[in-house]
Amino acid sequence: MGQVALRINGRSYEVTCNEGQEEHLRGVAAYFDGRVREVAGAVGQVGEGRLLVIAALLVADELFDAKEKLAGGAPKGDGESDGEAAESLEEAAARIDALARTLAQA
Repeated sequence: MGQVALRINGRSYEVTCNEGQEEHLRGVAAYFDGRVREVAGAVGQVGEGRLLVIAALLVADELFDAKEKLAGGAPKGDGESDGEAAESLEEAAARIDALARTLAQA
């Protein structure tokens, strides 16, 4: 298992991940940290728990929008089939869910 130090909203989290997924996890965390900072900029520091929940809901909303577009047959432009794209989204959702569980335990 790999070990990664992540920083979200100025707070450090040590999480484990599958070997070879460290850079991917860092990228996901950086994206999520950006969303948390956007929320904090818009509503202020309303408490860490609430801030993280709002940011997580925004990211989940993005995921649902992407799934909806795929279900509607929106063009992808990269040659990926609907099935492959849906599978990729499902895998991303599973990784996000696993990350959320890991962060909740930290």
